[in-house]
Amino acid sequence: MPFQPVESQRLYERVAHQIGDLIRAGEFAPGDRLPAERDLAKTLGVSRPVVREAMIALEVTGLVEVRTGSGAYVRAKPPAPGAPLDAGASPSDVLNARMLIEGEIAALAATNAQGPDLARIAGAFDEMIEAHAQARSWAGADLAFHAGVAAATGNAALIGVVERLWQEQYGPMFALLSQRVNLVENWPATLAGHRAILAGLRSREPAAARRAMHAHLAQVLEVMTSDAES
Repeated sequence: MPFQPVESQRLYERVAHQIGDLIRAGEFAPGDRLPAERDLAKTLGVSRPVVREAMIALEVTGLVEVRTGSGAYVRAKPPAPGAPLDAGASPSDVLNARMLIEGEIAALAATNAQGPDLARIAGAFDEMIEAHAQARSWAGADLAFHAGVAAATGNAALIGVVERLWQEQYGPMFALLSQRVNLVENWPATLAGHRAILAGLRSREPAAARRAMHAHLAQVLEVMTSDAES
């Protein structure tokens, strides 16, 4: 019996491919409006965030056009059946992975951090505030904050893990969804989250640092997977 390909697609990719197949089959013609997120989620037996990510993937690959407040419309038929979406990692997967990994990193950092480590993390936090006040991008300072927490564990390999997960946020899926949910307006919660993480580290309470990191990333995930209709 010949070997069969191993199914490795993410859930949102399977949903996107199914919708793409329906478009190819003529169920939806160019210009047609696709069913609403809630209806697709119910029909397909998946969550609305999965449907939203599938729509983002289809938009990234040029198959649909998502019009805010109106819905998703078929733009054109795909060039070939089963063409790879290549839209990047699922934003919810990235944030869930960050919660799992960075929560433990924060707990370990609370135990191992030295004075200079805490000073660097606090400096990155201050740079975030200054950059935001001057209407500059604070993404670099945000990365420096999280990488600084990883460095404070004393395990250099964890810095690369954090940086790798961070880079996923610059993929097309994460970037477009961030724009769609207006993540830039999440600044007050972002500020509070980082302040709580820093407080947990300074108090050298692993449980508090872990909770603060979890809460910060969970809040971002909530914004990214909100029930607002595309």
